[in-house]
Amino acid sequence: MSSHTQAVSSFNRELILTAVADSFRKLSPRQQFRNPVMFVVFVCSVLTTLLWAQAVAGHGEAPTGFIFWVSIWLWFTLLFANFAEALAEGRGKAQAATLRSSRKDVIAKKLAGPQRDAKVTLVKSSDLRTGDYVLVDATEQLPGDGEVVVGAASVDESAITGESAPVIRESGGDRSAVTGGTRVLSDWLVVRITSNPGESFLDRMIAMVEGASRRKTPNEIALTILLAKFTLIFLLACSTLLPYSIYSVQAAGKGNPITLTVLIALLVCLIPTTIGALLSAIGIAGMDRMIRANVIATSGRAVEAAGDVDVLLLDKTGTITLGNRQAVAFLPAPGIEESILADAAQLASLADETPEGRSVVVLAKERFGLRERQLEADHAVFVPFTAQTRMSGVDIGTRSIRKGALDAVERALEANGSHLPPLVKRMAEDIARRGATPLIVTEGSTALGVIELKDIVKGGIRERFAEMHGYQDHHDHRRQPADRGSDRRRGRCR
Repeated sequence: MSSHTQAVSSFNRELILTAVADSFRKLSPRQQFRNPVMFVVFVCSVLTTLLWAQAVAGHGEAPTGFIFWVSIWLWFTLLFANFAEALAEGRGKAQAATLRSSRKDVIAKKLAGPQRDAKVTLVKSSDLRTGDYVLVDATEQLPGDGEVVVGAASVDESAITGESAPVIRESGGDRSAVTGGTRVLSDWLVVRITSNPGESFLDRMIAMVEGASRRKTPNEIALTILLAKFTLIFLLACSTLLPYSIYSVQAAGKGNPITLTVLIALLVCLIPTTIGALLSAIGIAGMDRMIRANVIATSGRAVEAAGDVDVLLLDKTGTITLGNRQAVAFLPAPGIEESILADAAQLASLADETPEGRSVVVLAKERFGLRERQLEADHAVFVPFTAQTRMSGVDIGTRSIRKGALDAVERALEANGSHLPPLVKRMAEDIARRGATPLIVTEGSTALGVIELKDIVKGGIRERFAEMHGYQDHHDHRRQPADRGSDRRRGRCR
């Protein structure tokens, strides 16, 4: 999220007025029944109000003024609890409203096909469906989530993702996804829409923000059960005082029994009213604090886990790594020499001008001394990467070399009546499990092996990590000795 979802001030006049109005709306029995403690206070408030009306009519069990002020304090307690909850919920709704305001129904250039020069029809973005193609020129807003199928452009994503600088989005590779609501700054894109109205990234974000306030944390649920038990115990204890008082007065022959107003005041003082009143507001406030830090938690358990985190490190592309993957290893298939795999990988990457493709050429040259070859005489035909095939390569005479994603290569081999060796598939899966990127290289219907691509860490990052370790060690030394053993239980992200 970005400046569109900046924190809403607690003292916003409109927010407070809305919370005050919601405080009275939440006085309905159905709303109060969700909180056992406050439901008891609600019943007591209604009862004392009736006793005050009876006293005004001249049949009061206690002085009219005393009953009136007890009733006022009980209603004030209820309204305060409702106000705290409404204010916390209002902040979340304000965040969602701010996000919703950034979602606009724009006019889209719908194309008859995935070509820039295809017939154009002007439609509203709300009329677009999955599979439609749209043309987005410079300065125009993307009408929906999609995938770039033709073109490359600089896109401003700050309104949605908070990316401080424009990013390049182009067809093919892992930079083809675009988000509705972002703006094209230069060039043009042909985008295939991948989400229907109401299912976009922004819609899901709004739904999470609005629904977050209603998700109780596990500790909140457990505490609610504990408070309900305490309330029941004190309710039983106070309910026995009236018959004991009547019996004592009758046995002594003098005095007056304790009044219902006094018993109600005693009960409300004994039960955990304050905790019960603020419990839901505290849970919602935890979610709100995360939203203000541009973090959306999708469960109550995530909110509690965030409370145990000392340092949160987000590896946004370009923060720790350079953002360009580079080839670091050739892993040949059984019976294939590594030099043969490197030769085929380099041939398939000669026309690939991406940092990944150039790194494959450099790695083959460093490992086996393979130099770039002049292939025009051999009538080489390079096959560019497309979002549909997710493969690229080269055809040289009878040789057909391809490199691409695991699932794409696997489908291509099966279409040719072959299959991917289990060991090669296992190697690719192991690489992906380590956080790297595998590319399968094939020649004809034979799998030659896997290229391993890794993100390159920026210079100076180790020193920054050392600074964070030093900060954490200083923080640990300031703790009490008895608390140091709890580190294992704390979610410390470094």
